[in-house]
Amino acid sequence: MSIDTNALNELIANRRTVFPEQYDTDNKVPDAVIEQMLENANWAPNHGQTEPWRFIVYKGGALENLANDMERIIKENAPDPKPEKLAKLMNRVSRASHIITIIMKRDPNRKIRQIEEVEAVACAVQNMHLTAAANGVGAFWSTGGMTYLDAAKTYFGLEEEDMLLGFLFVGMPLGDLPQGRRKPIAQKVEWVV
Repeated sequence: MSIDTNALNELIANRRTVFPEQYDTDNKVPDAVIEQMLENANWAPNHGQTEPWRFIVYKGGALENLANDMERIIKENAPDPKPEKLAKLMNRVSRASHIITIIMKRDPNRKIRQIEEVEAVACAVQNMHLTAAANGVGAFWSTGGMTYLDAAKTYFGLEEEDMLLGFLFVGMPLGDLPQGRRKPIAQKVEWVV
């Protein structure tokens, strides 16, 4: 297989987190793009072929239901739910075209370390992010809100060693995205020869 490596490099360098506040709420992401994001997520590398990623996609009226459930779970279970943070989360949910719940489903045989299962799911999310960027779609991986609450695991029917890893908010961006910034890779690499 031959691909345009310059185009690939450009895609990777220009992928951006696009926050829901930057979404055009009148312009929804086509389901076909979401399906392609999920298909590409399914091709992430994973040790032992455990394929630990699981996703739940919310759109339309289901987003309002999710927002109500998130708010209730946070109010009932967070140690000190901040009203301003809850309001920000509810606004973000209302602006998203789709929200994809990101779950790590633990290998029942436990043949792979848990951290490697989490890393595989992170690779799957990166594949979704790149696919979104290639289609001019914005994405934001949030680990806030109810992500780390035990009640969220119950809500999503997760088993003890499964993990809720957050939510991928997806929407059509308003306007141009900012330029990315990274320190030079030479500052982060040591070559041993």
